Amino acid sequence: MAALRRLTQSRRSTDDRTALAGEAAADAAEGRLAPDGPGAPEGPEAPEGDHTPVPGDVRAAAFFDCDNTILRGAAIFYLGVGLYRRRFFSRRDLARFAWQQAAFRLRGAENPDHIADARDSALGLVAGKRTADLEQICEEIFEPVLAEKVWPGTRALVQMHLDAGQRVWLVTAAPQEVARLIARRLGMTGALGTVAETRDGEYTGRLVGGMLHGPAKAAAVQALARREQLDLARCAAFSDSANDIPMLSLVGHPYVINPDGALRRHARAMGWRVRDFRTGRKAARIGLPAAAGLGVLAGAAAAAVAVHRRQRA
Repeated sequence: MAALRRLTQSRRSTDDRTALAGEAAADAAEGRLAPDGPGAPEGPEAPEGDHTPVPGDVRAAAFFDCDNTILRGAAIFYLGVGLYRRRFFSRRDLARFAWQQAAFRLRGAENPDHIADARDSALGLVAGKRTADLEQICEEIFEPVLAEKVWPGTRALVQMHLDAGQRVWLVTAAPQEVARLIARRLGMTGALGTVAETRDGEYTGRLVGGMLHGPAKAAAVQALARREQLDLARCAAFSDSANDIPMLSLVGHPYVINPDGALRRHARAMGWRVRDFRTGRKAARIGLPAAAGLGVLAGAAAAAVAVHRRQRA
Protein backbone atom coordinates (compact mmCIF):
# COMPACT_ATOMS: atom_id res chain seq x y z
CA MET A 1 0.00 0.00 0.00
CA ALA A 2 2.82 2.40 0.85
CA ALA A 3 4.46 1.80 -2.53
CA LEU A 4 1.16 2.33 -4.32
CA ARG A 5 0.57 5.54 -2.37
CA ARG A 6 4.04 6.85 -3.32
CA LEU A 7 3.43 5.96 -6.97
CA THR A 8 0.06 7.73 -6.95
CA GLN A 9 1.58 10.81 -5.33
CA SER A 10 4.44 10.84 -7.85
CA ARG A 11 2.02 10.56 -10.75
CA ARG A 12 -0.16 13.31 -9.32
CA SER A 13 2.91 15.49 -8.83
CA THR A 14 3.96 14.94 -12.44
CA ASP A 15 0.46 15.74 -13.69
CA ASP A 16 0.39 18.88 -11.55
CA ARG A 17 3.74 20.04 -12.92
CA THR A 18 2.57 19.36 -16.46
CA ALA A 19 -0.60 21.39 -15.93
CA LEU A 20 1.32 24.19 -14.23
CA ALA A 21 3.88 24.33 -17.03
CA GLY A 22 1.04 24.57 -19.56
CA GLU A 23 -0.75 27.32 -17.64
CA ALA A 24 2.52 29.23 -17.13
CA ALA A 25 3.25 29.09 -20.85
CA ALA A 26 -0.27 30.30 -21.65
CA ASP A 27 0.12 33.14 -19.13
CA ALA A 28 3.42 34.19 -20.70
CA ALA A 29 1.93 33.99 -24.19
CA GLU A 30 -1.05 36.25 -23.51
CA GLY A 31 0.80 39.34 -24.65
CA ARG A 32 0.47 39.42 -28.44
CA LEU A 33 3.63 39.95 -30.44
CA ALA A 34 4.20 42.67 -32.99
CA PRO A 35 6.60 41.86 -35.84
CA ASP A 36 9.75 43.97 -35.52
CA GLY A 37 11.11 43.83 -39.00
CA PRO A 38 12.08 41.05 -41.42
CA GLY A 39 13.17 37.76 -39.97
CA ALA A 40 13.48 34.60 -42.02
CA PRO A 41 13.45 34.97 -45.79
CA GLU A 42 10.23 34.31 -47.61
CA GLY A 43 9.83 30.68 -48.58
CA PRO A 44 8.05 28.99 -51.47
CA GLU A 45 4.33 28.49 -51.66
CA ALA A 46 2.86 25.90 -49.32
CA PRO A 47 2.94 22.35 -50.71
CA GLU A 48 -0.11 21.27 -52.68
CA GLY A 49 -2.52 18.93 -50.94
CA ASP A 50 -2.28 20.58 -47.54
CA HIS A 51 -5.27 21.58 -45.49
CA THR A 52 -6.30 25.08 -46.57
CA PRO A 53 -7.25 27.22 -43.59
CA VAL A 54 -10.62 28.92 -43.76
CA PRO A 55 -10.05 32.68 -44.15
CA GLY A 56 -11.27 34.71 -41.23
CA ASP A 57 -12.15 31.76 -39.00
CA VAL A 58 -11.68 33.39 -35.60
CA ARG A 59 -11.95 30.07 -33.77
CA ALA A 60 -9.15 28.40 -35.73
CA ALA A 61 -5.40 28.68 -35.14
CA ALA A 62 -2.18 26.87 -35.99
CA PHE A 63 0.45 25.56 -33.56
CA PHE A 64 4.01 24.94 -34.70
CA ASP A 65 6.77 23.05 -32.92
CA CYS A 66 10.20 24.65 -33.36
CA ASP A 67 13.13 22.22 -33.46
CA ASN A 68 13.44 20.40 -36.80
CA THR A 69 9.95 21.63 -37.66
CA ILE A 70 10.64 25.33 -38.22
CA LEU A 71 14.38 25.39 -37.53
CA ARG A 72 17.03 23.02 -38.78
CA GLY A 73 18.36 21.62 -35.52
CA ALA A 74 17.48 22.73 -32.00
CA ALA A 75 17.00 26.30 -30.77
CA ILE A 76 18.53 25.44 -27.41
CA PHE A 77 21.63 24.08 -29.12
CA TYR A 78 22.19 27.38 -30.93
CA LEU A 79 21.54 29.24 -27.70
CA GLY A 80 23.97 27.06 -25.77
CA VAL A 81 26.72 27.70 -28.33
CA GLY A 82 26.03 31.43 -28.28
CA LEU A 83 26.07 31.67 -24.50
CA TYR A 84 29.33 29.76 -24.25
CA ARG A 85 31.00 32.01 -26.80
CA ARG A 86 29.80 35.09 -24.91
CA ARG A 87 31.10 33.77 -21.58
CA PHE A 88 27.63 33.69 -20.03
CA PHE A 89 28.92 30.89 -17.81
CA SER A 90 32.40 29.78 -16.79
CA ARG A 91 34.46 26.95 -18.26
CA ARG A 92 34.41 25.27 -14.85
CA ASP A 93 30.61 25.35 -14.88
CA LEU A 94 30.62 23.94 -18.37
CA ALA A 95 32.99 21.13 -17.45
CA ARG A 96 30.80 20.08 -14.54
CA PHE A 97 27.73 20.21 -16.72
CA ALA A 98 29.36 18.20 -19.52
CA TRP A 99 30.52 15.53 -17.06
CA GLN A 100 26.97 15.08 -15.78
CA GLN A 101 25.69 14.78 -19.35
CA ALA A 102 28.29 12.10 -20.15
CA ALA A 103 27.32 10.17 -17.02
CA PHE A 104 23.69 10.33 -18.03
CA ARG A 105 24.43 9.04 -21.53
CA LEU A 106 26.37 6.10 -20.12
CA ARG A 107 23.44 5.15 -17.89
CA GLY A 108 21.18 4.96 -20.90
CA ALA A 109 17.45 5.05 -20.15
CA GLU A 110 15.51 8.26 -19.48
CA ASN A 111 15.27 7.73 -15.75
CA PRO A 112 13.24 10.62 -14.22
CA ASP A 113 15.79 11.06 -11.44
CA HIS A 114 18.64 11.37 -13.94
CA ILE A 115 16.67 13.86 -16.04
CA ALA A 116 15.93 15.86 -12.89
CA ASP A 117 19.65 15.91 -12.05
CA ALA A 118 20.48 17.23 -15.52
CA ARG A 119 17.71 19.79 -15.32
CA ASP A 120 18.88 21.03 -11.93
CA SER A 121 22.44 21.24 -13.21
CA ALA A 122 21.42 23.41 -16.16
CA LEU A 123 19.23 25.62 -14.01
CA GLY A 124 21.99 26.02 -11.46
CA LEU A 125 24.26 27.49 -14.14
CA VAL A 126 21.81 30.31 -14.93
CA ALA A 127 20.61 31.00 -11.39
CA GLY A 128 21.35 34.60 -10.48
CA LYS A 129 21.89 35.67 -14.10
CA ARG A 130 19.95 38.73 -15.27
CA THR A 131 17.01 38.08 -17.58
CA ALA A 132 17.77 41.24 -19.54
CA ASP A 133 21.25 39.92 -20.34
CA LEU A 134 19.85 36.68 -21.72
CA GLU A 135 17.25 38.50 -23.81
CA GLN A 136 19.89 40.75 -25.35
CA ILE A 137 22.14 37.79 -26.14
CA CYS A 138 19.21 35.94 -27.70
CA GLU A 139 18.76 38.82 -30.16
CA GLU A 140 22.41 38.54 -31.21
CA ILE A 141 22.41 34.76 -31.45
CA PHE A 142 19.22 34.23 -33.42
CA GLU A 143 19.61 36.98 -36.00
CA PRO A 144 21.83 34.79 -38.23
CA VAL A 145 20.11 31.56 -37.16
CA LEU A 146 16.71 32.69 -38.38
CA ALA A 147 18.17 33.87 -41.65
CA GLU A 148 19.90 30.56 -42.35
CA LYS A 149 18.18 27.76 -40.47
CA VAL A 150 14.44 28.15 -41.15
CA TRP A 151 12.89 25.45 -43.31
CA PRO A 152 11.35 27.35 -46.27
CA GLY A 153 8.55 24.80 -46.62
CA THR A 154 7.45 25.19 -43.01
CA ARG A 155 7.83 28.96 -43.26
CA ALA A 156 5.38 28.85 -46.16
CA LEU A 157 2.89 26.90 -44.04
CA VAL A 158 3.18 29.52 -41.28
CA GLN A 159 2.51 32.25 -43.80
CA MET A 160 -0.44 30.39 -45.27
CA HIS A 161 -2.23 30.48 -41.92
CA LEU A 162 -1.27 34.10 -41.30
CA ASP A 163 -2.56 35.09 -44.74
CA ALA A 164 -5.87 33.43 -43.86
CA GLY A 165 -6.13 35.75 -40.88
CA GLN A 166 -5.59 32.98 -38.36
CA ARG A 167 -3.57 33.16 -35.16
CA VAL A 168 -0.32 31.22 -35.34
CA TRP A 169 1.58 30.12 -32.24
CA LEU A 170 5.04 28.66 -31.68
CA VAL A 171 5.04 25.82 -29.12
CA THR A 172 8.47 24.74 -27.90
CA ALA A 173 10.43 23.40 -24.94
CA ALA A 174 12.93 26.20 -25.49
CA PRO A 175 12.89 29.07 -22.98
CA GLN A 176 10.04 31.53 -23.32
CA GLU A 177 12.57 34.28 -24.07
CA VAL A 178 13.82 32.38 -27.11
CA ALA A 179 10.33 31.30 -28.18
CA ARG A 180 9.01 34.87 -28.17
CA LEU A 181 11.95 36.12 -30.21
CA ILE A 182 11.60 33.44 -32.89
CA ALA A 183 7.83 33.90 -33.08
CA ARG A 184 8.14 37.67 -33.36
CA ARG A 185 10.73 37.49 -36.13
CA LEU A 186 8.51 35.10 -38.11
CA GLY A 187 5.47 37.34 -37.71
CA MET A 188 3.60 34.80 -35.59
CA THR A 189 0.91 35.73 -33.10
CA GLY A 190 2.82 34.56 -30.03
CA ALA A 191 4.75 31.76 -28.40
CA LEU A 192 4.38 29.07 -25.77
CA GLY A 193 7.71 28.11 -24.21
CA THR A 194 9.29 26.85 -21.01
CA VAL A 195 8.88 29.46 -18.28
CA ALA A 196 11.73 30.02 -15.84
CA GLU A 197 11.03 31.58 -12.47
CA THR A 198 12.48 35.05 -11.97
CA ARG A 199 12.79 37.42 -9.04
CA ASP A 200 13.92 41.04 -9.24
CA GLY A 201 15.01 40.56 -12.84
CA GLU A 202 17.15 37.49 -12.18
CA TYR A 203 16.65 33.77 -12.70
CA THR A 204 16.07 31.85 -9.48
CA GLY A 205 17.22 28.51 -10.88
CA ARG A 206 13.71 27.03 -10.87
CA LEU A 207 11.03 26.44 -13.49
CA VAL A 208 7.37 27.34 -13.21
CA GLY A 209 5.93 23.83 -13.27
CA GLY A 210 8.38 22.12 -15.56
CA MET A 211 9.65 21.95 -19.09
CA LEU A 212 7.14 22.50 -21.89
CA HIS A 213 7.67 19.08 -23.40
CA GLY A 214 5.37 16.24 -24.46
CA PRO A 215 2.12 16.34 -22.47
CA ALA A 216 2.97 19.82 -21.15
CA LYS A 217 2.77 21.17 -24.71
CA ALA A 218 -0.70 19.72 -25.05
CA ALA A 219 -1.66 21.26 -21.70
CA ALA A 220 -0.40 24.66 -22.87
CA VAL A 221 -2.35 24.45 -26.14
CA GLN A 222 -5.50 23.49 -24.25
CA ALA A 223 -5.03 26.35 -21.78
CA LEU A 224 -4.48 28.84 -24.58
CA ALA A 225 -7.46 27.51 -26.53
CA ARG A 226 -9.72 28.14 -23.54
CA ARG A 227 -8.48 31.70 -23.16
CA GLU A 228 -8.62 32.46 -26.87
CA GLN A 229 -11.96 30.67 -27.37
CA LEU A 230 -10.52 28.42 -30.04
CA ASP A 231 -12.17 25.29 -31.38
CA LEU A 232 -9.34 22.76 -31.47
CA ALA A 233 -11.23 20.67 -34.02
CA ARG A 234 -10.70 23.55 -36.47
CA CYS A 235 -7.05 24.05 -35.53
CA ALA A 236 -3.86 22.66 -37.07
CA ALA A 237 -0.65 21.53 -35.40
CA PHE A 238 2.76 20.76 -36.87
CA SER A 239 5.66 18.78 -35.39
CA ASP A 240 8.57 16.48 -36.22
CA SER A 241 8.68 14.44 -32.99
CA ALA A 242 6.76 11.55 -31.48
CA ASN A 243 7.03 13.46 -28.19
CA ASP A 244 4.42 15.83 -29.61
CA ILE A 245 1.78 13.21 -30.34
CA PRO A 246 -0.31 14.53 -27.39
CA MET A 247 -0.40 18.00 -29.00
CA LEU A 248 -1.00 16.69 -32.51
CA SER A 249 -3.85 14.51 -31.26
CA LEU A 250 -5.69 17.54 -29.87
CA VAL A 251 -6.37 19.23 -33.18
CA GLY A 252 -8.51 18.47 -36.18
CA HIS A 253 -5.65 18.96 -38.63
CA PRO A 254 -2.41 17.35 -37.42
CA TYR A 255 0.64 17.62 -39.67
CA VAL A 256 3.91 15.72 -39.45
CA ILE A 257 6.96 17.70 -40.62
CA ASN A 258 10.40 16.10 -41.11
CA PRO A 259 9.32 13.26 -38.79
CA ASP A 260 11.38 10.95 -36.65
CA GLY A 261 10.80 7.24 -37.21
CA ALA A 262 8.28 6.79 -34.39
CA LEU A 263 6.17 9.72 -35.48
CA ARG A 264 6.26 8.64 -39.12
CA ARG A 265 4.91 5.22 -38.15
CA HIS A 266 2.23 6.77 -35.95
CA ALA A 267 1.24 9.19 -38.71
CA ARG A 268 0.96 6.36 -41.20
CA ALA A 269 -1.31 4.43 -38.82
CA MET A 270 -3.47 7.50 -38.13
CA GLY A 271 -3.61 8.75 -41.70
CA TRP A 272 -1.97 12.08 -40.81
CA ARG A 273 -0.38 14.22 -43.52
CA VAL A 274 3.40 14.00 -43.74
CA ARG A 275 5.68 16.65 -45.21
CA ASP A 276 9.44 16.14 -45.37
CA PHE A 277 11.48 19.17 -46.42
CA ARG A 278 14.85 17.54 -45.81
CA THR A 279 17.21 16.56 -48.58
CA GLY A 280 20.16 14.22 -48.27
CA ARG A 281 20.81 12.94 -44.80
CA LYS A 282 18.28 13.59 -42.08
CA ALA A 283 18.58 16.59 -39.79
CA ALA A 284 20.73 16.02 -36.74
CA ARG A 285 18.95 15.83 -33.41
CA ILE A 286 20.05 17.07 -30.02
CA GLY A 287 19.33 14.45 -27.39
CA LEU A 288 20.89 15.97 -24.30
CA PRO A 289 18.62 15.51 -21.30
CA ALA A 290 19.25 19.01 -19.96
CA ALA A 291 16.56 20.13 -22.37
CA ALA A 292 14.39 19.23 -19.39
CA GLY A 293 15.74 22.30 -17.60
CA LEU A 294 15.62 25.93 -18.62
CA GLY A 295 16.87 24.78 -21.98
CA VAL A 296 19.57 27.39 -22.10
CA LEU A 297 22.45 24.90 -21.90
CA ALA A 298 20.95 21.85 -23.54
CA GLY A 299 23.39 21.96 -26.43
CA ALA A 300 26.27 23.64 -24.67
CA ALA A 301 28.17 20.55 -23.55
CA ALA A 302 28.46 19.12 -27.05
CA ALA A 303 28.94 22.48 -28.73
CA ALA A 304 31.57 23.76 -26.33
CA VAL A 305 33.85 20.83 -27.04
CA ALA A 306 33.78 21.68 -30.74
CA VAL A 307 34.24 25.38 -30.08
CA HIS A 308 37.16 24.73 -27.71
CA ARG A 309 38.86 22.50 -30.28
CA ARG A 310 38.52 25.15 -32.96
CA GLN A 311 39.97 27.77 -30.64
CA ARG A 312 43.02 25.60 -29.95
CA ALA A 313 43.52 24.66 -33.57
